[in-house]
Amino acid sequence: MEHTFHFNNTMARTGIYMALRSLIKHQNVPPVILCIGSDLAVGDSLGPIVGTMLSTGGRFRGYVYGTLRNPVTAKEAKYLAEFLKKTHPHGDIVAVDAAVGEEEDVGLLKVLHGSVRPGAGANKRLPKVGDVSILGIVAKKSPLSYPLFHLTRLGCVYAMADIIAGAISDYSSELVVNSSQNCG
Repeated sequence: MEHTFHFNNTMARTGIYMALRSLIKHQNVPPVILCIGSDLAVGDSLGPIVGTMLSTGGRFRGYVYGTLRNPVTAKEAKYLAEFLKKTHPHGDIVAVDAAVGEEEDVGLLKVLHGSVRPGAGANKRLPKVGDVSILGIVAKKSPLSYPLFHLTRLGCVYAMADIIAGAISDYSSELVVNSSQNCG
């Protein structure tokens, strides 16, 4: 199942939050957020910006891997996937990554049930990671997609990251409220 929202849609954050509610299996455990990307190219920085927002925002309760300070690149994600499953056996892994697509799809945020193949936009052949995926389409797909990551507008990537981080924080805040109500 795929849920798609344009980042200019005022309901995108709510839509992503609701998609997470329907796709995450372990509703009583905060998800593990794997933010994939690098700060070396603006278009590839979506994941690390989301990770940084979650880590510094104060609202997210859970584990975040991949920030601007400590990025998780596509190559590293394949090694981290095994570690995450062993370290967090009861938490769903939500992979956040930038993607390329058709020209009319640039600006879309997609929430998918299942894993993402990191580095696919740069024609890398790496294993899939995640139980749920959030992709932000930041550039047009072309035979040489990776150079387009350098031509992506930071304002668009930042706006997309803000929506994604907000939705994930909303979801984790709901878990904290529900667990505290169950204890009392």
